[in-house]
Amino acid sequence: MISEPMTLFTDYLLAAVVLYFALRLQAIWRESRQRSVRLWAGAFFTSSLAAASGGTYHGFRPFLGETGSFLLWKATILAIGLTSLLMVCSMAMATLRGRGRRILAGLAAVQFLLYLGWMAGHDAFIYVILDYVPALLCVLFLQLYDGWRAGARSAPWLTGGVVISFAAAAIQASGFTLHRHFNHNDLYHVVQLGAFYLLYRGGALLADRRDGPGVKSGAGRV
Repeated sequence: MISEPMTLFTDYLLAAVVLYFALRLQAIWRESRQRSVRLWAGAFFTSSLAAASGGTYHGFRPFLGETGSFLLWKATILAIGLTSLLMVCSMAMATLRGRGRRILAGLAAVQFLLYLGWMAGHDAFIYVILDYVPALLCVLFLQLYDGWRAGARSAPWLTGGVVISFAAAAIQASGFTLHRHFNHNDLYHVVQLGAFYLLYRGGALLADRRDGPGVKSGAGRV
């Protein structure tokens, strides 16, 4: 029997929707050649992988055995950490240039390595959220800045997606449950569907900031 059927279903639904958005973003990158869009698409691919592996972990844990469950959960943790890294690198490409871009990408890489080291000995999802929150804050602040500085069309979509993601994370961390067959994890996944739609719409409009003076090099489409 499936141990957590609703969690498995909502995780798989989230994985399928996010994978569709990732493929759409990849197609947009092929036309626009904006590296920020490609990195954003990569973040969606790793998010889809995290949702799929997390759903499998929750749904089939009794059949996986101790080793299988351990490896699958660690794969989920790794995928979420990669998502944070790719999101921050995308924002660095879209809003910064030169030294500032390199510093932000380097800090994101260092945080990712520290995260991997910490999670090697820990499993609680709260630590995953604590790693994910700085990445979301980075997206929020840089998009607010880019919207104010350059009128970036991506800014309203991405800031809205981040706000909803924070709401989803708060639900997950609170343990709030609507029904015994629809727990805090399930509600988290449903709310995240809305967040990922906004993040997709914003990601499709990202444009790389040129290394030299001047306006951005282009913009994507939805």
